Amino acid sequence: MTRLKFIALLAAILMLLAACETKTNDQPRQDTPTDTAPATSEKTPEIIYDFEFTRANFPRMDGSTATIPLAEAAACVLLGEPRENVASLVEFNRTTQSFRNLAAGLCDILIVSEPAPEVFVEMDRQGFRYEIAPIATDALVFVVNASNPIESLTIDQIQMIYMGKVLNWSAVGGDDIEIAAFQRNAEAGSQVLMEKLVMAGLKMTDPIMEQVFIAFGMGDLIEALKGFDSSANAIGYTLYYYAEDMRMAEGLKIISVEGIKPGPDTIQSGEYPFLNPYFTVIGADEPERSPARIVYNWLQSDDGQALIRHEGYVSVR
Repeated sequence: MTRLKFIALLAAILMLLAACETKTNDQPRQDTPTDTAPATSEKTPEIIYDFEFTRANFPRMDGSTATIPLAEAAACVLLGEPRENVASLVEFNRTTQSFRNLAAGLCDILIVSEPAPEVFVEMDRQGFRYEIAPIATDALVFVVNASNPIESLTIDQIQMIYMGKVLNWSAVGGDDIEIAAFQRNAEAGSQVLMEKLVMAGLKMTDPIMEQVFIAFGMGDLIEALKGFDSSANAIGYTLYYYAEDMRMAEGLKIISVEGIKPGPDTIQSGEYPFLNPYFTVIGADEPERSPARIVYNWLQSDDGQALIRHEGYVSVR
């Protein structure tokens, strides 16, 4: 176990992240709860100078598959243990279910992407009050086979492909070959983002079963994406973190949208069109010095943001 002490230097946390063996760091605290609307706080948290994390009091974490590496890094740093030792503390149940688990008291804190809107409605009906804050930004990106000559699509072209109205790559400047438009399963975070950010109320065509990624974990998603390699006519979508930072796009190509290539600069600036934040979420009744609230506020602090950048995510500041 490790005694937490206030350290102002971000260089210290980066050294700890590299070795992930010991931990001394500052802890923020935020006092103002939100109601059941998915509003986020903009207050700068206060600092808790002294707290001791142990495996016995470490908050139960849940969230999206895409945030597992970030959760592991946070546990590694806050507990002062090697990364491989904390992996068992991070057993995420994916976006939608993790929110339900938080409301049911089955976990203490989420590191998560945004769920389908009905999840917020569901929690509101249950009377579950929560606090939610953005900690990073990700992008929904589109990938094609590396041999596909297409480098960029417009939003309208992507919508037409996924509505089933454009069926051949030649219609959008590619080869004369049928388009295989892959989709994700209904409750996957990237599917929620596809429907929200890209389709914006337009109905996606029903895919054939072979063109649906049903992935229940990070490894499953990796294998599903690599299935593109044998299909020169395929297009699919995933989160930028997966496709670029985890090098899942080998043999594939991330294309631009409206001529804008997704990357840290265009994501943080908001120039790339399909953006969505990652959040940290806790119950609104968490005490001021509870481990869950300390982690919640720390992820928003300078050191927490340094960790987020170190792990390859795009921080919010």
